[in-house]
Amino acid sequence: MKVVILASGTGTLLQAVIDSADETIDIVAVGSDRPCQALERAEAAGVPTFCVEYMPKVTDREKWNRTLSEKIAEFDPDLVLSAGFMRIIGPTVVERFAHRIINTHPALLPSFPGAHAVADALNYGVRVTGSTVHVVDSGVDTGPIVAQRAVPVEPNDTVETLHERIKTVERALLVEVLRDIAQHGLTIDGRKAWIEHP
Repeated sequence: MKVVILASGTGTLLQAVIDSADETIDIVAVGSDRPCQALERAEAAGVPTFCVEYMPKVTDREKWNRTLSEKIAEFDPDLVLSAGFMRIIGPTVVERFAHRIINTHPALLPSFPGAHAVADALNYGVRVTGSTVHVVDSGVDTGPIVAQRAVPVEPNDTVETLHERIKTVERALLVEVLRDIAQHGLTIDGRKAWIEHP
């Protein structure tokens, strides 16, 4: 399965995928919206990289999405993985790669969507949060859910400590989901998404 990975930050999720990739997963490129450590990790692993830079208040969002779509398409991926990619992917990209983009989110969707999921869960006072792998659609963290794993919230948790525990679970879950999709495929029917295990 050929995978293009999009990342914006330190690339710890990306690194987890690089470290665990076997013969079923071929990371064909890593892309970003800005220069970042994730691109450096990809280059160190010998993976091709690209950057479609986004500058708030300057970048034409529609043009940026068209350019991103073209760059991804150059690598003809079976799957696009958003792994810590901090830009909302527009309809141009979502429609071109419909049902082939997945994302990880640090909460149990549909609870706490958006960029502040960990803080939102902590502030709300939930006892359990977690990690979700979902298909990307035109909304914000609204696509069909592929897999979820729970993470208990401890009484003395801060956003930082909780987020670190979620990240540990998130990495393992993502690697597991990617392997399963590579081996068994992903089926999507309306709001439901699942992996057919034999």
